[in-house]
Amino acid sequence: MHKFDHIELDWIKRWALYSPDNIALQSVEEDRKLTYSELNALINKAAGYLTSELEVYAGDRVAILSMNRLDYVILFFAIQRLGAIMLPLNYRLAAPEIDFQLDNSGAQILIYEEDFGETVSKLRTAVNTFDFTAVMEGVHQKTEQNYTHVGEFETPCMILYTSGTTGRPKGALITNKMLFWNSINTGLRLNLTQNEVILTFAPFFHTGGWNVLTTPVLHRGGKVILLKKFDPAQILSLSEVEKASILFGVPTMMAMMAEDPSFETTDLSTIRYAIVGGEPMPIPLIETWQNKGIPIRQGYGLTEFGPNVFSLNEEDAIRKKGSIGFPNFYIDAAIFDDNGNQLGANQIGELWLKGPVCMAGYWNNEEATSKTIENGWLKTGDMVKRDEEGYYYIVDRKKDMFISGAENVYPAEIEHVIRSHDDVKDVAVVGVPDEKWGEVGKAFVVSRSGESSEEDLRAFCKENLAKFKVPKYIKFLDELPKSDTGKILKRTLKEL
Repeated sequence: MHKFDHIELDWIKRWALYSPDNIALQSVEEDRKLTYSELNALINKAAGYLTSELEVYAGDRVAILSMNRLDYVILFFAIQRLGAIMLPLNYRLAAPEIDFQLDNSGAQILIYEEDFGETVSKLRTAVNTFDFTAVMEGVHQKTEQNYTHVGEFETPCMILYTSGTTGRPKGALITNKMLFWNSINTGLRLNLTQNEVILTFAPFFHTGGWNVLTTPVLHRGGKVILLKKFDPAQILSLSEVEKASILFGVPTMMAMMAEDPSFETTDLSTIRYAIVGGEPMPIPLIETWQNKGIPIRQGYGLTEFGPNVFSLNEEDAIRKKGSIGFPNFYIDAAIFDDNGNQLGANQIGELWLKGPVCMAGYWNNEEATSKTIENGWLKTGDMVKRDEEGYYYIVDRKKDMFISGAENVYPAEIEHVIRSHDDVKDVAVVGVPDEKWGEVGKAFVVSRSGESSEEDLRAFCKENLAKFKVPKYIKFLDELPKSDTGKILKRTLKEL
């Protein structure tokens, strides 16, 4: 079993044997391609460099501060092959925030891209820092040795820090087992093959960058095209030229691509479907893409579990609007109330998940781990319901729910209604203090025309929502604050 674990994890080495000349990775900005044979050779060289020059051994934490690039992927597989742990850092963070993650993880080494040298110069941590370019120059000069994967199935290979909306960020421990089973689940649900061509533009400090499609496609021997950032016109053009087979994005990204002038004329006929997550996709936008011949598969996942957890079959995109579908293979899902009682159809409760794609826990944080994982179940913090046919729906984040006059109010439900108004481009609702009701809703709205008034929208809400759900306050903004991955930053809105 010990040796079988190693074989299972050496995906690149296997494809270097089976299909050595197939393209594994391509970088648009770098104008560079690597076959599986070339990728495997460079992983071996990088493992040798990390061991001999930087003294990286099993269990060590290696931090990376860089945008998406081919060498980043090489380093990840080299670090994994050594049984060490990679810490992808968010390059948009300030130096003190990076300091916290480096100190909390106990990282011994930081490899950084030259563009972020100023941030690195402000760090107070004692971590050893190395320039990315210099490291990779050293890697290319190494003599290739055949490194065998030393990491066990349960061994952590990555620490991904969560956004920290409820305090300090927590480092989710991603294991080799988690990557393997996420790839299996994803492949079964999305029918992945060796012929896949995908574009990866989600940043590598986010689980979506690595695990929504990148690692599953590399596990299948497919082709991954790396981009440093999201550019709607570029994504559309590359999808046509490179004959992309699957597209991944959040609704905001899908809207930006659909609104791009080149959308109508771009040939996207090779794309089987688009995978959408992060938040429910508006029906008009689903229809826009379907009219283009691209079905929408909505899904759900999180850093700590999966991340590919639920998927809605494309034929149900309209009939089951707003649903995340069914759990993927080898995942158990259940809905619980605050007393630990399992709930039935159309009852709102917290989503709990169980399966081999669960994180090992939070790094160096037993308290947070014990609060999140109970008897093998991971508590997601998301409030959901399941209809009579077994389809799941995200109602809201547990922490986003507010209580108004003893009634539970879920902002996502209100947002869904407001978003259906013809003049609403974007919306976010938060709970704010109120002397009479405890809390009331405040809606932040981006108007399409700028002609809608607060009275118009409130009247629209009264027609479609119970009185206690109608926002007391409505504020118009030019745009909503969003994260790097397109998610609305509600904490920022509350601070307004």
